[in-house]
Amino acid sequence: QSRVGANNITFNAAISACEKGGQWEKAVHLFSVMQETSVESDMISFNAAISSCEKGSEWERALLFFVLMAQSRLEPNRISYSAAISSCEKGGNWLKALRLLHIMVQSNVELDTISCNAAISACEKSTEWEKSIQLHKVMAQSEVEA
Repeated sequence: QSRVGANNITFNAAISACEKGGQWEKAVHLFSVMQETSVESDMISFNAAISSCEKGSEWERALLFFVLMAQSRLEPNRISYSAAISSCEKGGNWLKALRLLHIMVQSNVELDTISCNAAISACEKSTEWEKSIQLHKVMAQSEVEA
């Protein structure tokens, strides 16, 4: 009888499934088990955890995973930034959304429609309409489609 051990591929698949199923608590738990069992987390692990927290409106947890990613010496990519910015938008935290967008630009990560629209939406929800107009201009200059 053969036994297949858990590795980062199986954990990533499980965390992603939880994300898609709207089970952010289970995704966070699986990520914790991954760490406890010394299975190395990678970009996919972190992005799935950030996205699951974003979908669960857990913006603070999403940002915690974003910070942990950097502490793990992984460079956040466009997916990481978009999910983190979207989580701030859902949490009504326009200032953090704009800071992340700024860091994204400073880190030479290509802006995309999702991250820009999430930041714009965060500003609009917080009655920071002037900031949303500025972001539209940035999108136009960066040739990002609205």
